Parts: sequence; C-alpha cells; structure tokens
Amino acid sequence: MARSNMGAVADSLALLMIRVPLGAIFIAHGSQKLLGAFGGQGLTATFRMFEEKLGVPPIFTLLAIIAEFGGGIGVLCGFLTRLSGFGIASTMAVAMYKVHWVNGFFLNGPRGNGVEYNLALLGMALALVFTGGGAWSVDRYLFKR
Repeated sequence: MARSNMGAVADSLALLMIRVPLGAIFIAHGSQKLLGAFGGQGLTATFRMFEEKLGVPPIFTLLAIIAEFGGGIGVLCGFLTRLSGFGIASTMAVAMYKVHWVNGFFLNGPRGNGVEYNLALLGMALALVFTGGGAWSVDRYLFKR
C-alpha cells in the first residue's frame, strides 16, 4: 500500500474512532429523554423539566432530543455526519452554558459536574462538522465524495 493510501486509511480510521463512541453516547443519552431508557425520565418529563428548571421552550427541547438521539444515530452510521455533529455540538454548547458552567471545569468538581466532559464531546462533534464522516461512512456512499 502506498504511503498516501496509508495516510487516508489512518484518517478514516481516526474519524471512525470518533464517530463510534460519540454516536453510542448520544444514542443512549437521547434515548433517556425520548424513550425513558437507561433510567431516563422519558419525553413528557423531559419537556417539563427543561421548561420549569432550565427555562428552555418546548421547541428547543424537541430540537435537543432530535440532535441527541437522531444525531447519535447519524454520527454512528456516518449519515449526514456534519449536520448530526452540528446538532450534537450545539446541544453540548447549550448544556455547558445552561447547566454545567456554574460547577466549574472538572467533571467531578466540588460543586457538581463541570464542563470537562461536555467540552470533550463538543470537540469530538466539531471535528466531525469540519471533516465529515470519512471513508467508512454512509455519506461517502451516498454522496460519492
């Protein structure tokens, strides 16, 4: 295999190694809100909690759920990867601002969960926004790029 092909394989493998865990995390996280899976509250309680405790209007709660669950599926499969990554990145930016910023930086900080974990997920999502899903993605087969 030529050196340039090895680099392309490594790049696509690196993108896959970002997509798989990020997609799995957000499918699970979104399914807590959407389906009440994994100890989550489910759809109705999520809408109520976001509005009452966070002041988030229902339309933005719906968009967050779509970004997490649908974006997780999209990122995992590499389908509409840039759009899926953008939805996840947007959700993480809002979560950092609305929920975690007051707790400081560290995930297990003295005041609660800080922005550390969200920042890592935001970075992973933004990497996919800028690069796309790579060679091993549904996007590559659909759009032949």
